[in-house]
Amino acid sequence: MSRYICIHGHFYQPPRENPWLEEVETQDSAHPFHDWNERINAECYGPNSGSRILDGEGRIVDIVNNYSKISFNFGPTLLSWMQRHHPKLHQAIIDADKLSMERFDGHGSAIAQAFSHLIMPLASRRDKITQVKWGVADFRRRFGRDPEGMWLPETAVDMETLGILADAGLKFTILAPRQASRVRDLRSEDWIDVSGGHVDPTTPYRVRLPDGRDFNVFFYDGPISQELAFGDMLAKGESFHARLMAAFGAVGRDWPQIVHIATDGETYGHHHSYGEMALTYCLALIESDPSVELINYAAYLDRHPPRFEAEIFDNSSWSCIHGVERWKADCGCNSGMHGGWHQKWRGPLRDAMNWLRDRCVEIHGRMGHQYFKDIWEARDAYIEVLNDRSDENVSRFLADWQHHALSDQEKVMALKLLELQRYALLNFTSCGWFFDEISGIETVQILQYAARTIQLAEEIDGSRLDESFKEILAKAPSNVLASGLEAYEKYAKPAAVDLMRVGAHYAMSSLFEEYDEHYEYGCYRVLGENLERQSAGRAQMLTGRARIESTVTREALDASFAVVHAGGQNLTCGLRPYRDEESFAAMAADVRQAFERGDMAETVRTMDAHFENNTFSIWHLFRDEQRKVVSEVLAPEFQNAEAMYRQIFETNYPILSLLQWISMPIPRHFLEAAVFIVETDIKRLLSGDEIDLAKFDERIQDAQRFGLALDYDTLGLEGAEWINRRLEAFGEDHENMAILASVKEALDRLNRLPMGLNLWKAQNVVFELSRCCYAQKRDAAASGDETAKEWLDLFATVAAALNVRLPE
Repeated sequence: MSRYICIHGHFYQPPRENPWLEEVETQDSAHPFHDWNERINAECYGPNSGSRILDGEGRIVDIVNNYSKISFNFGPTLLSWMQRHHPKLHQAIIDADKLSMERFDGHGSAIAQAFSHLIMPLASRRDKITQVKWGVADFRRRFGRDPEGMWLPETAVDMETLGILADAGLKFTILAPRQASRVRDLRSEDWIDVSGGHVDPTTPYRVRLPDGRDFNVFFYDGPISQELAFGDMLAKGESFHARLMAAFGAVGRDWPQIVHIATDGETYGHHHSYGEMALTYCLALIESDPSVELINYAAYLDRHPPRFEAEIFDNSSWSCIHGVERWKADCGCNSGMHGGWHQKWRGPLRDAMNWLRDRCVEIHGRMGHQYFKDIWEARDAYIEVLNDRSDENVSRFLADWQHHALSDQEKVMALKLLELQRYALLNFTSCGWFFDEISGIETVQILQYAARTIQLAEEIDGSRLDESFKEILAKAPSNVLASGLEAYEKYAKPAAVDLMRVGAHYAMSSLFEEYDEHYEYGCYRVLGENLERQSAGRAQMLTGRARIESTVTREALDASFAVVHAGGQNLTCGLRPYRDEESFAAMAADVRQAFERGDMAETVRTMDAHFENNTFSIWHLFRDEQRKVVSEVLAPEFQNAEAMYRQIFETNYPILSLLQWISMPIPRHFLEAAVFIVETDIKRLLSGDEIDLAKFDERIQDAQRFGLALDYDTLGLEGAEWINRRLEAFGEDHENMAILASVKEALDRLNRLPMGLNLWKAQNVVFELSRCCYAQKRDAAASGDETAKEWLDLFATVAAALNVRLPE
């Protein structure tokens, strides 16, 4: 009897981009990484593209792209972020699908996903159709083929959704066992009740749709998937493999058996450290066993069509035992992290988003016909623009769908209408309801989407939706705030951006960094003109013009501005729409005259008069640039503070040594000064390409001698980035032994501290070189090439430090 194993990973993170900027801003909760996408990418997505197999001594003997051997789906919004920020990894995922086609009878292992990760049974039919069409189109563009299956967010399903999947040409989806109601052998009329998760998961099932068509469903093995996600099965690849193999062999199965599981892909490396390595070893054990075959769902269906029919429970999911209540009610399902907290806010939040969606449908239906031949088909086709916002592609899209030749202003309005629909869908991203509190990071994200939706509606036709939306949100009780309304007002609306604020951001940041003529930030591009700088001691001034344009809606603003930094945090910007050259020249002259007199108060008053109180401060900078500018403007203060800490540390160094020697506790103020100086110096030493090794040794010895509680998370990240960066440079110039020598010395020192270095990128470089260059160098050394011998010695030392086993 044929036996198969399929492991599915659902790789997804909620979109984290600021809705107005289309970029992820700093998220301090992801420390030491910039944001959660970066953190999970380093812990999971990246390592799974190059996972390690170790020998008995813990050395890397092979590196495997796990994605090529498992079934997987990636959230389209996550892949979009990855393509922008980690294009090599994005390509590795695409390549893995191509490799899997070679492995699995021409069937790729990647499957599509409903685009915005909303709960399909709770969506309108029209929204379901768009979600599927966008998911299919995004998949086709990335992977270069049509998808055969689709992952439904949270596996939430109803019969209407399955019918829409079939309409899109999809062949299967994956569901949880408790979503099966009853089954029957296709050769029999007798139905068997399998509710409560009692369905046999080792075979696919055919579901009869209301219109008489069939659609295929796999119910994954629930107990194994649950143990994998929440137990310790990933502690060892052998345990994982043994558990999968044990699922075979039940009496009475006279069909080819497929043991298959499904979990969040983040299980492998993020939720379980080094889980990707356990997965890799498990896969290797499966491949080495002749009694079982690794396969993906599409290949299995091709070989073994369903022999059973199933009926499903409508409005069911994998993460809510109450169906889909988790995304609309206080059903009791939560993260378990906040005992005593309620989720009574879920209902009012769902009501608010439904109300907002219906208003957006009304606006689109009323106004869309002025711009589009078919308003809903144009929305379905808008995925083409979401994936390519180049001027040429947007022009092509509008030419295809416009009702008539649109003017520039009409093009802006047409794009805003489609953006309104985009955000009306993003408002329902499932993560907004999944967790415990309405002011949590995931729910604030969809509240920001709602704020952007409301802003667009007002810009399109003056619709005043904010007050009614807030009235509904006020009914959403919070566990930590007065209500959901406070979360909206406190965390969502302040993130709002318009062209004026983008212009002010450009003007203020330009005072501290000279940009190229064309400046881009997020989804905005700026053309700066007539920039004139002036300084007086620590005070600085900048006047100029800027054309600000959104790459999303194509709306633009010509503005004039003046910026004054009087020192410290005193940063003021005035900005207004550009009028004419005469008024611009008069403004610049008046502000400059006041500045040259050294009267900062008068300078600001002059700006207020010219800009009619359209002034901005350091608060209006976007978060990442804000921190950069604050560090710049407060640099003198920071330097003074550092000088004081350094004096305390260096002056009292003998005392620290004495106290340490006699085992007497070191006073806290001495320790804090020591921690600050040692951390600061190590960070600086790691900021360049070369390291002052003598200074590095001193600071490492200080950390060890005094037992300093350094921020090893941040230092480890920076140390790993230095090693990875230098070895990637060596990979491009592997004759440069100076790089290799510096890496050797740095690794020797960094490994003395408990940094937890994440060096998978560096290991990839060394492993690849060991397979492509090492033998050549070894042959050259054997022939007497002294340079080759030196290269081999250095390379072997670095490989050993990185736990890479060299070929015999």
